[in-house]
Amino acid sequence: MATNTETGEIEDFGQVSRTVGTVFRYLLLAATMFGIVMLAILLLYVANDAIRPLTADLGWHLTFFVGLVLPTLLVGWTVYRRDRAALSFGALLVGTLVVSLMFSGGVALLAIDVIPPLVAFAYAVGLVVPTAATVGLTRYAHRISFTTRLIATTMVFYLALFGLPGPIGDPVGAPSLVPSLVEFVLTRPVIPVDRVMVATVIGGISAAAVGSYVAGVRDWTIGLYAAIAAFLASTAAGYVGPFVGLNPVPAVVVTAVAFVPTVAYAWRGAFTEGGSPLGLAFAATVVGGALVGAVAVDALGFAGPQSWVDWQFLTSSHSGTAENAGLYPAIGGSILLMSTVAALSFPLGVGAAVYLEEYAPDNALTRFVDVNISNLAGVPSVVYGLLGLGVFVTYLGRSAGTVLVGGATLALLILPIVIISSREAIRSVPTDLRQASYGMGATRWQTVKNVVLPESFPGILTGTILALGRAIGETAPLIMIGAPNVVFDLPATLGSKVSAMPLQVYAWSSLFASEDFYTKAVPAGVVVLLAVLLAMNSIAIVLRNKFERAG
Repeated sequence: MATNTETGEIEDFGQVSRTVGTVFRYLLLAATMFGIVMLAILLLYVANDAIRPLTADLGWHLTFFVGLVLPTLLVGWTVYRRDRAALSFGALLVGTLVVSLMFSGGVALLAIDVIPPLVAFAYAVGLVVPTAATVGLTRYAHRISFTTRLIATTMVFYLALFGLPGPIGDPVGAPSLVPSLVEFVLTRPVIPVDRVMVATVIGGISAAAVGSYVAGVRDWTIGLYAAIAAFLASTAAGYVGPFVGLNPVPAVVVTAVAFVPTVAYAWRGAFTEGGSPLGLAFAATVVGGALVGAVAVDALGFAGPQSWVDWQFLTSSHSGTAENAGLYPAIGGSILLMSTVAALSFPLGVGAAVYLEEYAPDNALTRFVDVNISNLAGVPSVVYGLLGLGVFVTYLGRSAGTVLVGGATLALLILPIVIISSREAIRSVPTDLRQASYGMGATRWQTVKNVVLPESFPGILTGTILALGRAIGETAPLIMIGAPNVVFDLPATLGSKVSAMPLQVYAWSSLFASEDFYTKAVPAGVVVLLAVLLAMNSIAIVLRNKFERAG
């Protein structure tokens, strides 16, 4: 490519000007900073209306400044000068505790008010037993063909969950011949107490996750010990909780979902190879300072902020007055909707992405599908609401505004996004890894399962969680499918009417529009919704970084 150094002109590119490039760069920076500052100002206004920090006594602010802010700054500066990585670890540890506490509240809501402990325990047994049988069949029955194992696995799960004839015999009214394992557990005359069943289900899941996490750092023996310790801690919390003012079931859930994973992460970051205990000092300063400040202001009698985001707001249902209005049914509805959306969109989206990237031929049909998937990702959300109304309510005859219809509609909304992000993650896997797998004699499915999906999982997970973050803030699709603006009880089944946090905030700002709701309930609802969105996005970032480091 020829260059004229006298005129600064390059063929095919025109004249090069550093001044224009510099101006363009700073214009982009200014536009970005302007957007960030404007958004921050808006959020500060909303947060000020919801939390009202200036209503607290001066002594309250001074107490937390001396007990929390000042020690955090001093310890943080000291740790930063000695080990920057330790400060990042300490800050991430505090964030892990805060986010896990938020999600433990959501799990506790499900375990207490939505899914009875006995039902959760019965379905856990109905899944664990066939899973163990399937693992044993796969590991030890090598002479059995794949088709036979697939049929046997399907039958084992079907019998455990539904019995015979199960749903297959319902259309013809066939009587039950063999009860399912779930039904067998539900009909036992003697059952464990709630805290034991919750500890078995939620504590068992947490223990398995912690054990796998620790085993990846050390070995399977240490991981087994860690899993046993985690399970015992969750079980013991049910007995210790009442002594510290917590009911047994919430104590078990908070311990299993928040404290146990946080302790495991703290152990890895502080006491394994490359870790630093200095990060623990920073985290202990923040948590200890917050606790000391709370005890001190209570003992000294200083009044805190008269915040609208309080325990009453989070645990109460809607009211005609802004002071008594709460978000509890809407929070539960959002959790159930997101669970349904994740269950529907994740396997469909990832499966479609794998097929389009690894199996589908490059022809006119696949190119047509590609174009339409990209177009569907930009369709307004209200159109998906109309689609859900037409397909699920009008055509399939489902009740309007239920958990299942709402979740299916929102799943359609984010499905193109999940497919696109998953395809990009799969496409980013180097071709050399695939060729190496084929060179070692692996089939296409083995290559996808053992090479492509593990390498692309961080991107797939990040895209899915961010898509769920969009779904949890949508209002128009829920309005179109007839979801009620206000509900006073949590939905108990997939066929129950459901509301959601954005829909409740919309109702407060429209149907109940008044000065009180605008300045009290609406800002409080927006702050809670933003906190949930930030928590979901932070999990996406942490998981992506974790898997990228592991890779």
